[in-house]
Amino acid sequence: MSSPSPESSIAANLNIEGEDDATDIPLSMAASVVLTSLPRDAAQALEGAGELGVAKVLIRVVPVGSAPSLQQRRFWMKSSNNFEVIISSLRAKLKLKPHEGLHCYVNSVFAPAPDESVGNLWRCFKTNDELVVGYSITPAFG
Repeated sequence: MSSPSPESSIAANLNIEGEDDATDIPLSMAASVVLTSLPRDAAQALEGAGELGVAKVLIRVVPVGSAPSLQQRRFWMKSSNNFEVIISSLRAKLKLKPHEGLHCYVNSVFAPAPDESVGNLWRCFKTNDELVVGYSITPAFG
């Protein structure tokens, strides 16, 4: 006769008779292999994950290299927009032709993907509560 596996004994210990909600017990996520539902603290954390709580964020655009300057360097944008909206807006304001390139960088460090959320970029890389986007007609960095 085989002995019960450690997983089954842990699961058996979690099922307490008369308890309707076994997820009230705080457990580490390492134990999730044997769980049928998430622990309460993990479920609460996941409910609010990804929510920015800000409808609009401030964007500041700065020319890099020989790129032309814009009259309006700061503007508000919906946090739910993708970065491609900033790219399209800059292309329109700079009156670029379809074959002309535009390179955009956040904090002069990296070029985000066009499908990246503006809200996520703002949350992770904001400086003084504004997302600084550098733009150039030619590649400016590496």
